Amino acid sequence: MRVVFMGTPDYSVRTLEKIIDSSHKIVGVFAQPDKPVGRKHILTAPPVKVFANENNIPVFQPQTLRDGQALNILKELAPDIIVVVAYGKILPKEILDFPKYGCINGHASILPRHRGASPIQWAICCGDRETGVTVMKMDEGMDTGDIIDIQTTEIGKNETAEELFERLSVISADLMLKVLDDFEKGNITCKKQPEEGVTYAPIIKKEMAHLDFNEDAETLSCKVRGFYSWPCAYTFLCGKRIKIIKAEAMKYNSDECGRVVKNSGELVISCGNNSALRLITVQPEGSKAMSAQMMLNGNKIPLGEKAQ
Repeated sequence: MRVVFMGTPDYSVRTLEKIIDSSHKIVGVFAQPDKPVGRKHILTAPPVKVFANENNIPVFQPQTLRDGQALNILKELAPDIIVVVAYGKILPKEILDFPKYGCINGHASILPRHRGASPIQWAICCGDRETGVTVMKMDEGMDTGDIIDIQTTEIGKNETAEELFERLSVISADLMLKVLDDFEKGNITCKKQPEEGVTYAPIIKKEMAHLDFNEDAETLSCKVRGFYSWPCAYTFLCGKRIKIIKAEAMKYNSDECGRVVKNSGELVISCGNNSALRLITVQPEGSKAMSAQMMLNGNKIPLGEKAQ
């Protein structure tokens, strides 16, 4: 089949690569426009564009899909189907309806749970034990289309969002290729999403990673894993911002949440529901990542200090 691929970040590249190596033909790639990156604001191409250029595939980066120009490009490319994986733009109805087989999306959750922009991070932050990839027929809603296929996977006890991103990118690529093959064979069946169990995974903002120690330690340890490696969970101790890269929950009886209750050999902060968070790997402001014990060796943090 003739395929137009729409995607932007590293996560999307694995699916694009899988389709390129298959019997299907990628006739064009849509990606988000180049963006300034880093302190020097160097204009940088998204990973999908880089990979497509390396494979001599035409790349299109429209600022909008709603002015008719994108549709005109698609008319020239004449795809049988459009595959969308983490593109980052909403497709208007005229594009959704254009290809013979419509538009399909590889969404990194078990829909209808975690509809939205950041399903991988929120699956971990919410303490889910299982997640997966759903391939759906796209409609005008946000991740509300009919389900074509789902592949599930358990979330590891200590797995971070960064690690889960990598695993799900492989699952997504394999599942998307299976669905494309099924379309070609006429073996596709769709089912509506359940009305129960709908949740949303909003865009991650930096302030969401600021830990509230009134929550129980298990919840906070999930957030530490879910927000790694961006934006990274953090707190303030002795007036300094400290990123928390790795931590574990433990039981601990304390009258007040957010106090340093151990500062010798290990750094432990009391939390809600008779629990505490033991910080294992941290990154103090202006420093590299290090063990909490190493940080304590060079920075005195008094017992009873309040994490802000």
